[in-house]
Amino acid sequence: QVQLVESGGGLVQAGGSLRLSCAASGRNFSNYIMGWFRQAPGKERDFLAAITWSGSSTSYADSVKGRFTISRDKAKNTVYLQMNSLKPEDTAVYYCAAVRGSVYQVVAEEVLSWGQGTQVTVSS
Repeated sequence: QVQLVESGGGLVQAGGSLRLSCAASGRNFSNYIMGWFRQAPGKERDFLAAITWSGSSTSYADSVKGRFTISRDKAKNTVYLQMNSLKPEDTAVYYCAAVRGSVYQVVAEEVLSWGQGTQVTVSS
């Protein structure tokens, strides 16, 4: 089992940037695909980005491609989501996730472990 703890959320103006962090711990977390999702009030939890623990492969949802970047620091057991050019519609709770399988087929239903979530609010 892998444990995930997010940090880095907050309030930012439109056009600004934030970097979210996800600290991983537990057994064999290097065998997992790491991803980021978000959930706005009244909406489903949506996939944003994923990365192999080796860092060799990444994938992104079309809605964030070119604005968000996922990365990982193996020495710190931490995955990051750099978010640039933020928009009010990016406001949501952001979740880190661990999943097995393909980095190109990451869906919420197959997530094995979730973080507690961190709120991101983008003001206009």
